[in-house]
This record gives sequence, C-alpha cells and structure tokens, in this order.
Amino acid sequence: MALPQAIEEIDAGAVPDRAVLMARDRPLVMRGLVRDWPLVRLAQTSDTVFAEDLAALDNGTPVDTLLMPPEAEGLIGYNEALDGFNYEHYRIPLTLGLQRLASYSRVDHPPGLAIQSASIAACLPGFLEHHALPLIGPDVPPRLWIGNRVTTPTHFDSQHNIACVVCGRRRFTLFPPEQLPNLYIGPLDFAPTSTMIGMARLDRLDDPRFSRLKQALAAAQVTELHPGDAIYMPPLWWHHVESLERLNALVNYWWLSVDEAGYTTGHALSALYHAILAFRGLPPTERAGWKRLMEHYAFDDCDPLEHLPKERRGVLGTRTPQSLERLRELAKRYL
Repeated sequence: MALPQAIEEIDAGAVPDRAVLMARDRPLVMRGLVRDWPLVRLAQTSDTVFAEDLAALDNGTPVDTLLMPPEAEGLIGYNEALDGFNYEHYRIPLTLGLQRLASYSRVDHPPGLAIQSASIAACLPGFLEHHALPLIGPDVPPRLWIGNRVTTPTHFDSQHNIACVVCGRRRFTLFPPEQLPNLYIGPLDFAPTSTMIGMARLDRLDDPRFSRLKQALAAAQVTELHPGDAIYMPPLWWHHVESLERLNALVNYWWLSVDEAGYTTGHALSALYHAILAFRGLPPTERAGWKRLMEHYAFDDCDPLEHLPKERRGVLGTRTPQSLERLRELAKRYL
C-alpha cells in the first residue's frame, strides 16, 4: 500500500496572507506560527506550569466536555449499537477539566477527556490580549480544544480552518474531498461532531467492512504538529486528528469564504438535505438531468446567463441584498 505523503510545510516567516491561504486547494503546515505565544513557551516548560497559567485565565464559564471510558481508547464515536455515543457529555468549568486531566495523567489506562470547541472570548477573555494571530485578525474568534490522548475521527469543516497546537503533539491525517467514497462516513443526521464522521479506524486497515480505506490512505496527507506549529485546512478536506500526549491543547480559527450578510455554512448543508429529499427518489435518467442542471446553474464557473442583458438575469445576476432575499423566498416556497 502506498504511504500517505507529508503535508507541504513552510516556516512562520514565509506564511502568506489570509487571502492567499483561502485561494489554496490543499492544506499547509506553518511551523512555529505561534511559537512566541506566552502559553506555548510555558507548555515547553511543563504540563503543570501550562495548566496552572491557563487556569488562572479561567472565568468559570462552563465548557462542553466529553468523557469516554478507558475501553474507548480515546476514540470519540458511537456505541456498539450505533444508537448513541461512547461518551458522556458535561458542561463544566475549564479549571475542573484541567484538574481531571491532571489526575488522569497518573493512571495507566485513563478515561478519555476532551474539552471541545470552547469559546475563548467566553471562558478565557484574558487570553486574547497576549495571544493574537495577526494572520487572521480580530474578526475571527478563536476556540479552544483540550484533552488527553483523544482521537477525533475523520470529519470535515465547511469553513476555512487554522489550527494552532499550544501544548502537546497532534497528528493530522487529511483526505481530499474526492476520497469521500473511500472513507465510510456514518449517518448524516446523527454524529458526535457537528458534521458526519468516518466509521473506519485508521489503525485497523484489515477490517473487512472498510476495504477501500487503504485507497483513501494512499491519497492522504499527514503531519505531526508540536507546540507553536499550525496547519491550514481548506473547507471540505476530511481530517482525522490524534492527540498524542497526556495533555494536549489546540486553538483554532474558523472563517467563511463568503462575506455576505446573513450567510452561514448551514445554507450549504441545508441544500444537501434538500437535494437528497428532491433527487434521491427519482429514476436514474431524471437524476442525471437534474444533476446537469445543478452543475450548470450552481457549480460551473461559466456565466449561465451571459446571453441575457445584465438587468434581466434575475437571481443569477449581481448578488445584492435584494437578490439574495429573493433566492431565500424561492427556496422557502418549495420546502
């Protein structure tokens, strides 16, 4: 089997601006991007010093926390019956989570604990003053992820994403969007993350249920990040993230491609559900016809109405608040 290739890397001094990053169609590792953050320097001293200084910034706001039994081996996912998940969900102060992680670090086979997507502005407002990321700017709010040796299965984000390792090490395995058929994704509407997740374990390639996983891994890109390193991941690239130490912390930034009032990534996911509702039940020939129609009006780069005067192109003309509202009205009419 072909081995995954390494993700392209650059040093922090060569990092392009945000617009250039957004134009990329592949991931990029940025070594040392946040090496000068105070908490990154503390993490390289000791886990204890890092955790104590992070706790000193905590204002007590509860954060989402997942707790997995030792037998889950830190893998966030489903229970055996696939009718629930393999963790318990809590809302606790960050400091309590750090205390639990400290106690688990002294156990040979500890439970898995993951603090997920905590708003730094909400729970650690003092962090922002000395941990800025000029590449992104203050308009994109950071989020915090902390845990022990926990693995988030293959999933995707619908936004641009920069993830910065602050403490510990993380291994990222990324798959381009076209590998979707080989990733064995679980239910669209029932997943432990905000999007659907892969069912196949990357460390069990001989599982007969997931024979095409080897093809996906042959097309994968892999990196291991250390404190101060960061990775840019384009929207819709599938990624599998392993935390490798007894204490790991990551700060990430999500932002949209579209700068339009009222736009959310939920629009695209809603369109997917609507497309399934509208097209999956049709005969193959009709599905093919609708597919071409969708490609022509929604996905092709050419102007589908270039033969019409600009003032008569309707909702496919210049995108204005009025034309966008008209599109929303049309979409609601047929739901």
